[in-house]
Amino acid sequence: MAFDGITIACIAKECRDRLLNARIYKIAQPEKDELILTCKVGGGSKEQYRLLLSADASLPLCYFTQENKKSPMTAPNFCMLLRKHIQNGRIVEVTQPGLERIIRFEIEHLDEMGDLCKKSLVIELMGKHSNIIFVDDNDRIIDSIKHISGAVSSVREVLPGREYFIPETTEKSDPFLTDREKFRNLLTGRSLPMYKAVYSNLTGFSPQMSQELCNIAGVDADLPTSAASGEELERMADAYDTIMERVRKAEYAPAVYYENGAPKEYAAFPMTYLDSLERRDYQDMSELLYSYYHEKNVITRIRQRSVDLRRIAQTALERNVKKYDLQAKQLKDTEKRETYRIYGELLQTYGYNVEPGANKITVTNYYDGSELTIPLDGTITPLENASRYFARYGKLKRTYEALTTLLKETAEEIEHLESVLNSIDIARKEEDLIQIKEEMIQSGYIKRKGGTKQEKVTSRPFHYISSDGFHMYVGKNNFQNDELTFKFAQGGDWWFHAKKIPGSHVVLKSGGKEVPDRTFEEAASLAAHYSKAGRQDKVEIDYIEKKHVKKPAGSKPGFVVYYTNYSMLATTDISRLKEVVE
Repeated sequence: MAFDGITIACIAKECRDRLLNARIYKIAQPEKDELILTCKVGGGSKEQYRLLLSADASLPLCYFTQENKKSPMTAPNFCMLLRKHIQNGRIVEVTQPGLERIIRFEIEHLDEMGDLCKKSLVIELMGKHSNIIFVDDNDRIIDSIKHISGAVSSVREVLPGREYFIPETTEKSDPFLTDREKFRNLLTGRSLPMYKAVYSNLTGFSPQMSQELCNIAGVDADLPTSAASGEELERMADAYDTIMERVRKAEYAPAVYYENGAPKEYAAFPMTYLDSLERRDYQDMSELLYSYYHEKNVITRIRQRSVDLRRIAQTALERNVKKYDLQAKQLKDTEKRETYRIYGELLQTYGYNVEPGANKITVTNYYDGSELTIPLDGTITPLENASRYFARYGKLKRTYEALTTLLKETAEEIEHLESVLNSIDIARKEEDLIQIKEEMIQSGYIKRKGGTKQEKVTSRPFHYISSDGFHMYVGKNNFQNDELTFKFAQGGDWWFHAKKIPGSHVVLKSGGKEVPDRTFEEAASLAAHYSKAGRQDKVEIDYIEKKHVKKPAGSKPGFVVYYTNYSMLATTDISRLKEVVE
């Protein structure tokens, strides 16, 4: 989701609610493009707020946080300047011009002579053009966290002594000054997809918010504006009024939307066009932003940490698939072994009928009564031909027996590697990868570095509670699968797994009680969701009492066998289930 003008309006409201008349107690600059302002509310209150302002080009942000980052030993010049002027200053106003991606903090403070002065700290959250600018009461730039010269930007210089202004780089309209009639005229001004016409013409509207507007109006977001009817334009105007009324009244209800367990979008209020996704509501936008980007960073870090593991497992999988195909082809070539054996036996029986120098003989196959023509080498006797066929039969039989064993081993290796990749896919935390790496070391895919000890395991299985109050556990990797199934589960507990598909073991603790059908379905959904087929709508699941699940001696981690089981088709949607965070 874009950090758009409406999201910033929500943040600006939070800043007004918390920081008006608050004093700036501390100013820190932990990163080159980032400030943290610690503010204390007056009136004898001990309330304290920590506001993070980031002008990072890739991720500009403004939100309240509980974290206090470590600052450099020597404060940067911009931080020292702010401390000199506005530390102990009082925030008297927080504004956002229109729906621009800008928040302006107006601060009163005493100068060296003890006179009351007013200055402003402006944060511009505009992608690569983001900046934090300190200006005086005449809007002259005192300094900024990034200096922008005329060589860098022909639109506006951001340097000490220059006048501060908001550059008019687009011809977008201010939504607060745009009525229904003007809004309709903006949509019909040029032929664009409807949602694009909205965000191309209005300040503060992102593509996502524009799609929401179209969804509220019941108008296809990709409908060309030139093809829109008068009724559709009227509905668009109604939806526009609805959204702007929420903004004017500050009726915000921040929410994050999840897809396959990962945060996908967020918004200042619920988005109807994302109703099919799981939604998590928040009390304020700061809490949402911290949670959203923290989860995003965790997922990104997990993906980065898992790259090497995934590459090793994927390479080994591809190699084993090629090996399996070659072995299967070689096995197919042994299909003639029985024919050669029959040739040999028939030649021993009918060899006396072969004429000297003959290159074939047609005889009756006494196994099925059919006529069979046997090719011969006319330079040798019938019995020598029979010996050759028996030799071929013996060689192919030995090859068949060896390949049958090898093919089974290769298939198990492929199944194991696919389960490892599935474990990497469902890993949420860095500690989840430790057991996967250890499994790959023990399986010979990775060499343990000399002197390196096995890392401490802190990862635990996923834990859910069914709608009927039963506890359900999901293994995150093959070690956990074995642990859950053969050490944690009791004989009367129920065991679930995707049918003939790599995936997690799911254990449903029955506690000696009769388990309702709904709980069976929910446990099956967990097995479906945490399987290789987790992106499909439905997956076939096998389930059985744990006492009937066996582990063959010497088998790979996570590998089990069972012979009598039940099956059901389960949905992969687990959004209704309550996860226990441990």
